[in-house]
Amino acid sequence: MSHFVDLSHHIEHGMETFKGLPGPVICDYWTREASEANYEDGSSFSIGRIDMVANTGTYVDAPFHRYADGRDLAHLPLASIAELDGLMVRNPHENGLATTPEHFAGLDVRGKAVLIATGWDAHWRTPPYFSDHSFLTEEAARYLADNGAAFVGIDSHNIDDTRTKRRPVHTILLAADIPIGEHLTRLNDLPPQGFTFHAAPPPVVGMGTFPVRAYAVLR
Repeated sequence: MSHFVDLSHHIEHGMETFKGLPGPVICDYWTREASEANYEDGSSFSIGRIDMVANTGTYVDAPFHRYADGRDLAHLPLASIAELDGLMVRNPHENGLATTPEHFAGLDVRGKAVLIATGWDAHWRTPPYFSDHSFLTEEAARYLADNGAAFVGIDSHNIDDTRTKRRPVHTILLAADIPIGEHLTRLNDLPPQGFTFHAAPPPVVGMGTFPVRAYAVLR
């Protein structure tokens, strides 16, 4: 029997994912009580409604997030976001916020979903989550792109260092058609290797980011 590890945060009404962006509004569009009059056998149904920005919860960035001519969610190949061989790289934030090329020394990243486990997800939904967080350096992004990584994810607020106004990691990875996963969680529950990674968003035309139910299947 397969063993699954859920790598996504729950999405809840009003929660804050990204500083300055509104939280989701989750409500009824059609209540169970309102639906009862439409059925004769006592059946009732709930139809929910959610109003949210794309950057909510655990999400995937497609190239269109950064580039107007990049692939949107609808045109991401499934092979780039599902059933990928996984590689978990542990870099505890207590040892330093930056993940550098040295953290990948001796590792084969080609064709892999490279997941950076920093433990920053422990701060989820607390004020410290949004500042001075774990990130990848520009050099690390270049290394992963040059060595053929298929997907790069992190359990932090942003894969870039948000203390500056530059976003080199998004720029480099998305230019190379490498999807990015942010706000992942429980990466430290994974082994270094021996799992597949899945993080497929709905195929929305004209959008570059959307929440996903990211998960790993241990082999």
